[in-house]
This record gives sequence, C-alpha cells and structure tokens, in this order.
Amino acid sequence: MKLHELSPAPGSVRDVKRIGRGHGSGNGKTAGKGHKGQKARAGHGMRPGFEGGQMPLQRRIPKRGFNNIFATNYAIVNLTALNKFEDGAVVDAQALKEAGVLKDLKDGVKVLGNGTITKKLTVKVAAYSESAKAKIEAAGGKAEVI
Repeated sequence: MKLHELSPAPGSVRDVKRIGRGHGSGNGKTAGKGHKGQKARAGHGMRPGFEGGQMPLQRRIPKRGFNNIFATNYAIVNLTALNKFEDGAVVDAQALKEAGVLKDLKDGVKVLGNGTITKKLTVKVAAYSESAKAKIEAAGGKAEVI
C-alpha cells in the first residue's frame, strides 16, 4: 500500500451541504432555515434553557435547602460486610475496594453498626459510628481512625 492509494472508509466522508445556491439544489431561497423568525437570522443562537423571554423553568421552580460544598461525603460500610475478611486481617479502604465491598471510596470510609461482626479484625478507616466501634472492640478487634 502506498500513500496515494489511501482513502477514507466508505460512507465516512460526505459532500459539503451547499446552501443558498438556487432552488434546484434543494437548499436555495431560505437556505434550509425556513421563513423569518429568530432562528433564521444571522448570528442567532439562544442560550440553553432560553424560553423566548418567558420565565425559564430553572427560575420558576422553587429552590429549597442548602447544599454544603465543603461537607465530607463518606462511603458507607455496614459491619456485616466486614465478615467477608479473614480472621485477624487488617481492613482499610483499599482492602474494601479490592474485596468488592465498595466501588467508590469518596472522601473516606465510614463504618456503621448495622449487623454483627464475628471476626477479630483491625479496621483502619476515616470514621465509625459509636455502635460500630463498640461491636468491633467487643469482637476482639481494633477500630483505628486514620
């Protein structure tokens, strides 16, 4: 194969649409823009959400509440999920991800006290609920905050 033999894949290249070149072309007179109106004018273009001067939807709908952009968003793990690990294992965020317990680690991992834990584990995560910490220590494990 030589450089002069190269060509684009069939159907990937189309002819340029030549507008305003007479009505025989199929795109003469109004050049595919219809008759008059805002969209037929040169340089038209309305921002997304523009409703022709009517109060736009995003301004008509009531706004409620407050969204704290600085809040820490924890990935939640219940105690029952920790039973997946071997007895005496060290469980941290990376180990939870590798075991398939979590997909996204977010800003850190928080362990909640839902369920029971039967194994002695050393758990190293960002936060615990009081009941989770108590249950981990009652099972003979350690709950370390990193």
